[in-house]
Amino acid sequence: MNRTILGGIAALAILTSCQTSQNQNEKEEDNPNIVYILADDLGYGDLSCYGQQKFQTPNIDRLASRGMIFTQHYAGCTVCAPSRSSLLTGQDTGHTPIRGNIGRKPEGQVPLTAQAYTIPEMLKEHGYLTGAFGKWGLGFIETEGDPKKQGIDVFYGYNCQTLAHNYYPDHLWSNHERIELEKNVDDQFEQYAPELIHQKALEFLEKNKDTSFFMFYPTTIPHAELLLPEEYLSKYRGEFMPENVYDGANPGDERFRKGAYGYQPESHAAFAAMVTLLDKQVGEIVDKLEELGLAENTLVIFTSDNGPHVEGGADPDYFDSNGPLKGYKRDLYEGGIREPMIAVWPGKIRAASTTDHVSAFWDVMPTFAELVDAETPENIQGISFLTTLLEKEGQQKHDHLYWEFHEMGGRQAIRKGDWKYVSYNVLDPEKASVELYNLSEDIGEENNVAEDYPDVVLEMQQILNGARVPSELFPFSSANN
Repeated sequence: MNRTILGGIAALAILTSCQTSQNQNEKEEDNPNIVYILADDLGYGDLSCYGQQKFQTPNIDRLASRGMIFTQHYAGCTVCAPSRSSLLTGQDTGHTPIRGNIGRKPEGQVPLTAQAYTIPEMLKEHGYLTGAFGKWGLGFIETEGDPKKQGIDVFYGYNCQTLAHNYYPDHLWSNHERIELEKNVDDQFEQYAPELIHQKALEFLEKNKDTSFFMFYPTTIPHAELLLPEEYLSKYRGEFMPENVYDGANPGDERFRKGAYGYQPESHAAFAAMVTLLDKQVGEIVDKLEELGLAENTLVIFTSDNGPHVEGGADPDYFDSNGPLKGYKRDLYEGGIREPMIAVWPGKIRAASTTDHVSAFWDVMPTFAELVDAETPENIQGISFLTTLLEKEGQQKHDHLYWEFHEMGGRQAIRKGDWKYVSYNVLDPEKASVELYNLSEDIGEENNVAEDYPDVVLEMQQILNGARVPSELFPFSSANN
């Protein structure tokens, strides 16, 4: 592992793990509250507790000092919608209903199906009030993918992930009500969506402090459009030279506020400022839980939906955003899918602890099921990691993990033990790559050893052929179905 990441993790051990004692929730015998914070396109190396050197994330570091860092946690996919679908349904991208980013008019993406069974639905069945604040991207209002039809009681934010590219949009959604942001018309930039959404999330915590709740917080930060208020940007102006100018959309352009990334002459400063803002908001969520006396009865998980992006002026190489890993968003190399994950539950999860347990988004649903004593659905690929969180014996492990990606010629990957099999251009058999890496020796996936281990390659390909169920909407060639 990269020594800066090791250094960041080691530093947590000397951070104070003491936490001000909180009054226990009145319903202390009830199931714990759950807060799941999902950053957008945050790389494995974008947090100082994971090795980031150019700026600091003190609030997230403080969170990590109170809980457990995962060093081998994986997103559901390497782009937004399928990663979220995998998370919410407990299924990998060979089985989950949404396996790619496909837009739908008037706005939004292909919806989750009526048959989909999600984490919010499961938790509601066990007495939880549920809220989602940020980017949904799994179906427009009144479709089957509508948050309200997938178990969410309270939703505020972006329905469409394309429109969520823009931080000063002309509207957001509050459940089924379209909220017009009148101070963002024409050339005005006054209503910053992440701040509006964040305030609604804090209000949700306040209003529901006396009941069991699940708060899903899929923030848009730091997804490409690197725009934010001057009060945050000014802190980093001139700090990351030479600057990176992004010649993006301006008022009057055809796709301005319709998904095109905005003009940003200071992309380096803006990126650092956005991650700093994310860190601030995470700190405010934790502080609110403490203020309300809920911290000791709340499981908080922080992670990201895929690897760092390279559009909109973002410069992951400058910030070493993927640390020692190869690849970015849209790659199935480690840099595209391995994510930071931190879990905190005072008194249950040991402070300043670290695990190398291999886990993925589809493990979250069975983990929550075990947490609340719910029945785990039979048609999922996830395995609960609650045993790891509580440092008990007998953690079940995956035989293998599988990912697929439906753009750029089609991509598939398998991880089995320390072996990682990757194939690009799978839709064209003549161009399809055969790549094999030993992650225990080659975390950067620099040395393709497929020719040296033909038996391992054959085993991986056999797993690959049975790793998915066919999908009419997201097909691969018949050889891989």
